[in-house]
Amino acid sequence: MIFSQINDNGMNKSKAVKILGSGPSGLAAAIILAKAGYSVEVYEKNDDVGKKYFGDLQGLENWTSREDVIDIFKKIRIEINFDCNPVKEITFTDGNKKQKRDFGKPIFYLVKRGCFEGSLDYGLKKQALKQGVRFHFKSSIPENEADIVATGSLSKNIFAVDKGIIFKTKLPDMAIVLLDNKAAYKGYSYLLITKGYGCMCSMVVEDFNRLNDCFEETKKIFLNMFDFDLSIPVPVGGVGCFTLKNRFRRNNALFVGESAGLQDFFAGFGIRKAIISGSIAAKSIIENKDYGTLAKACFDRKQKAGFVIRFLWEKVNRHDYSFVLNKVKTSQDIFGFLYSYHNFNLIEKLIYPIALVSMKIKKRI
Repeated sequence: MIFSQINDNGMNKSKAVKILGSGPSGLAAAIILAKAGYSVEVYEKNDDVGKKYFGDLQGLENWTSREDVIDIFKKIRIEINFDCNPVKEITFTDGNKKQKRDFGKPIFYLVKRGCFEGSLDYGLKKQALKQGVRFHFKSSIPENEADIVATGSLSKNIFAVDKGIIFKTKLPDMAIVLLDNKAAYKGYSYLLITKGYGCMCSMVVEDFNRLNDCFEETKKIFLNMFDFDLSIPVPVGGVGCFTLKNRFRRNNALFVGESAGLQDFFAGFGIRKAIISGSIAAKSIIENKDYGTLAKACFDRKQKAGFVIRFLWEKVNRHDYSFVLNKVKTSQDIFGFLYSYHNFNLIEKLIYPIALVSMKIKKRI
């Protein structure tokens, strides 16, 4: 597909690299390839990027490596031309007790999703267009004709669903995480506010029939905690997909982001993995290296770590979350703690076989 004429690096630049899907992983790959001199075409079934989102606030996590995610993006030549607001403080609550933690540096960055100015999706689209990437909206191609597949969630791998609203507010910037099974079964709820823009959601794991009731409970708790009006609320929501059987390649197509099953099984943060996986796919094409080997080296430990953390979360916090609240309060090096537990440390390696047997009974992993 790509190798009819070979340049000095062993790669062909005469034929367009075809990317199926215009999510963050596909757009990251398109930008990097175009900057390297490749002709790139992106096929998207919708009429624009970000069409499945309606202004959702999502987190770009910053705790699974010691290097700031913004610096990593700059290294792989992804610009920050979208709203990207750092969050350094989080208040954790079970609906009664509260524990505020100042992390000292961004624990994550808030980005907006959707087809509008300032969103992550539009920012990446602008970067791609600037580099000459050609978009084919309301168009698709078979997977076996694509060089990179970035079509997003696979229904068989859905492990979590969230539901919520975005709204305008006069409340100050804040990030609140609510840990309560009635409000978010086996998951968590959150209230995020940045510059007068709010997002309130409940994430439910496994039993998706609880979602509506959980969100109503979430809304009730947050409205009791903060006296505010929900001005012009707009429904938002999404799904989280995960697998340990990551599909990085089928025939000639490279699979990136959630198409490859890349996600954080614990908390559902996936944007960082998506963009990095897109960059690795682009690198494999530019440098004529095996994408599966590169992707596995980057993500295998983190996928397994998230799996073990999810297992422990469900075992330890089955009835209450006092352990989590206490850890947030007492941990001296919270970033070191989070980094260790998201990179498959020795304890997790020992627990992994047990978690694998236990979780496979309940989930399609």
